[in-house]
Amino acid sequence: MKEKDKFVLVIFGASGDLTWRKLTPALYDMSCQSLTPEDFRIVGVGRATFGDDDFRRKMSESLEKFVPSAFYEKTKIDAFLAQMYYHVMDTNDADAYPRLREKLESLSEALVCDANYLYYFAIPPFMYAPVAANLYKAGLTCNKGGWKRVIVEKPFGRDYDSAVGLNNALLQYFGEDQIYRIDHYLGKETVQNILVTRFSNSIFEPLWNRNYVEYVEITSSESLGVGSRAGYYETAGALRDMIQNHILQILGIVAMEPPVSSDAYSIRNEMLKVFRSLRKIRKEEVADSVVRGQYISSVVRGEIQPGYRDEKGVDPKSKTETYVAMKCFIDNWRWSGVPFYIRTGKHLPTRVTEVVIHFRRNPHKIFTLKNSLETIGNKLIIRIQPDEGLVLKFGMKVPGIGFNVDEVSMDFRYSSLNEKHIPDAYERLLSDCITGDATLFQRGDAVEATWQYVQPILDAWREDENPIYGYPAGSWGPEQADRLLARDGYEWRYPCKNLTSDDSYCEL
Repeated sequence: MKEKDKFVLVIFGASGDLTWRKLTPALYDMSCQSLTPEDFRIVGVGRATFGDDDFRRKMSESLEKFVPSAFYEKTKIDAFLAQMYYHVMDTNDADAYPRLREKLESLSEALVCDANYLYYFAIPPFMYAPVAANLYKAGLTCNKGGWKRVIVEKPFGRDYDSAVGLNNALLQYFGEDQIYRIDHYLGKETVQNILVTRFSNSIFEPLWNRNYVEYVEITSSESLGVGSRAGYYETAGALRDMIQNHILQILGIVAMEPPVSSDAYSIRNEMLKVFRSLRKIRKEEVADSVVRGQYISSVVRGEIQPGYRDEKGVDPKSKTETYVAMKCFIDNWRWSGVPFYIRTGKHLPTRVTEVVIHFRRNPHKIFTLKNSLETIGNKLIIRIQPDEGLVLKFGMKVPGIGFNVDEVSMDFRYSSLNEKHIPDAYERLLSDCITGDATLFQRGDAVEATWQYVQPILDAWREDENPIYGYPAGSWGPEQADRLLARDGYEWRYPCKNLTSDDSYCEL
C-alpha cells in the first residue's frame, strides 16, 4: 500500500466478543498477506479498565485460538500486537472525545497517515447515533486532511421506520460514501463468485432468466439452537436476523441485471433494482406466502434436545420464529413468473447455506420409457458454506444396453485450491473498507428497501394473525414449508436427511 493509505483503526466496544473472535484474527491475517499497510495502528475503545499491555495480552489469546497455523509466527504476532492500544472512555460522554482526538492525532502524526481514521462500531445499534454525534462534535468525522470511514454492524434497524430513522441519524454526521454497513455474508468467497460465474461465463448468463430457469431456492440452515443468544433472539427472530439482510442480499446478487462495470456504484444500483422489484406481500397474503416455525423438543442421535421455549431466557409462551420459509417473486422482465423460495432456520439437520438454480425441464422427453430422471431437470448448486464451491447436476447415460439416464455431478470445491488462502469474510470486507471499495457493503437505500419488503410480514405477525408451527429439533422444519413448494409441483432440496424420525408438527 502507498504511504497515504496508512490509517488508524478505532474499535468502539473493543473489549467485546466480536473484536476477540473475528476482528483481531482477521486483521492479523490481513497483515500477513500485505492487505494492510506495513505500519498502521489499532485503538480499542471501551469502558473496561484495560491498559495497553492488558489489551495486547487478551488479543494474543485470540490469535492463538483463531489464527491458521500457516500464518502463526511469533515474531509477526509480536510486531502486530505492538501496534495495538487501548483507550478507556465512556462513549456516552461527549466531553471525553477531545481526549480521544488528541490520542488519534498523536498516532496519526507518528504514522504520517494524514489523519485517515476507520471507526468500527462493535457496539449495540442504539449507540450508533450518539457515538457518531460525539465524533462529529469532536471534529473526527470530516474528510478534511484524510479520509474518515465508519463500519456499522447489523441489525440495522428492527423495522422499516427504525431503519429510516437510523439512516437519517448517521447521515447527519457522515456522508453516505463514508458509511459501510457490513454484512459478513457478502464477504464470503462463493457469494462474490456468483457474480463471476454469471457475468464472465457465456454458458451461464444466457440461461439466467425466466426462459430457462424454473425456480430458485436459497437455504441458510443452522444445526444449533439459540443457545446463549436467547436474549437477543427473543427481540429479533429469524426474519430480522437472517431474511431481511443475509438472504435478501444473496437473492439480490443472484437475480441482478448485468452491471455496466464491477465498481461499487454499478453493482449496488443493480441490487437495489432487484429489491424494488420484489412483489409486495400484502398483509392478508402473508399466510399463503410465508411459513414461520419454532423448534420443539425432540430426540437427536439418542439425546434429548430442548425446544426453543425451554431455552434459558426465552418466554415460555414465546411466538418468536426460529424458522421462516417464503415464496417470493421479482416483477421484472428477466424473472417474471419465476418463484424464488427462501428459507432459514435453527436446529435443522445441518449447517449449510446454498443457492439452487433449477433449470426448466426438457420440453420433449425421449428417454423416459425406462427411466423418469429426465423429468427432474438440471440443477446448479452454489454452496456458500461450509464447503464452498459449485455443483452442476445433469443427466448422463448409464453404461450398458439401452438409454438409461442417471444424474451425475460436476463438483468444484474451493478447498481443492490448496495453494490459495480462502480469506475469512471479515478479512475481505475490512480490506475493501481500507481501500474505499464499498461494493460488498449495503447502501442505505437498499437497507430501507429490504425492510420495506418484509414490513407487512412483521405487521401480520405482530397482530398475531398467522400461526407459528412447531417442528422437531433436527428436522427440516414444519410440514407447511414443504406444502409451500408442493402446491407448485416442486420440493426443497435436502442436503442431508432429518436427524429425527418424528416428522410430526403442531400449531403453537
